[in-house]
Amino acid sequence: MTKYGSFPGTRPRRLRTSPAMRRMVAETRLHPADFILPAFVREGVSEPVPIAAMPGVVQHTRDSLKKAAVEALEAGVSGIMLFGVPEDAKKDAVGTPGTDPDGILQVAIRDVRAEVGDELLVMSDLCLDETTDHGHCGVLDEQGRVDNDATLERYAEMAQVQADAGAHVVGPSGMMDGQIGVVRDALDQIGREDVAILAYTVKYSSAFYGPFREAVASSLQGDRKTYQQDPANVRESLRELALDLEEGADMVMVKPAGPYLDVLARVADVVDVPVAAYQISGEYSMIEAAAEKGWIDRDKAILEALTGIKRAGARNILTYWATEAAQKLGAQ
Repeated sequence: MTKYGSFPGTRPRRLRTSPAMRRMVAETRLHPADFILPAFVREGVSEPVPIAAMPGVVQHTRDSLKKAAVEALEAGVSGIMLFGVPEDAKKDAVGTPGTDPDGILQVAIRDVRAEVGDELLVMSDLCLDETTDHGHCGVLDEQGRVDNDATLERYAEMAQVQADAGAHVVGPSGMMDGQIGVVRDALDQIGREDVAILAYTVKYSSAFYGPFREAVASSLQGDRKTYQQDPANVRESLRELALDLEEGADMVMVKPAGPYLDVLARVADVVDVPVAAYQISGEYSMIEAAAEKGWIDRDKAILEALTGIKRAGARNILTYWATEAAQKLGAQ
């Protein structure tokens, strides 16, 4: 006699019998609009510069960046997050290129806005690490420590010049206390209430950032453990989340993504604003390296990793595969 509610009457495999069946009952679906493309633009280069630790990713020229933005737009990607890499000689203790209207990041924002208008969201990294000669995300005090409040003054200036250049969204990523409120006030003071803030709310001090250091030609001395979060903690992340929302964050982010899916899920469960996750350089490079050795199926691994991030609660995913993944989804 068949037993309903248990085997042999109940057979979950019935819903896995074919690609059509699995597609119909899928609980999580990737879409090109889920993706945001992080992109690097380097000052003073005439050709794109390959990043050895991130196969397939380059430091763009101004022209190649514009082409990458158009390609992302055509693939259906929602946004492009820009990181500027100034010439070493222009870096200084306070990150002057970050507030120079003619600094490489501000120039790149104007370039991309001129190319894509409002059809692709132009987002800008709001941090000092790419522009300081010491590589930290803030201004240092006399003891060589990152001075939180002095750094906030620089972030306010950066927010204003990035908005003036045309950024639709700014992404404060330095993990300074109070950064979201200061940036919101700075934008509102110049009448740019329309510029959104994507808060790097949960940003861990992670070993997986390694390849990114090459991507932005980092001058980092020491580490960032006094301002980025301890990988052992999750309640701390929820505290950061509450503060950022109170200060006016429009969207929040968890970074890295893959090693912190539990944190991502916790954040997504308790907020009513969009949640993003950044699949960072180390996550990208591990899959590319394993695929290069033939140890995994590259295309399947990419889509599986992205699906896992969305399943955990990310509305949007910053990924270096944004355009490629969007193209693959569009071709299905």
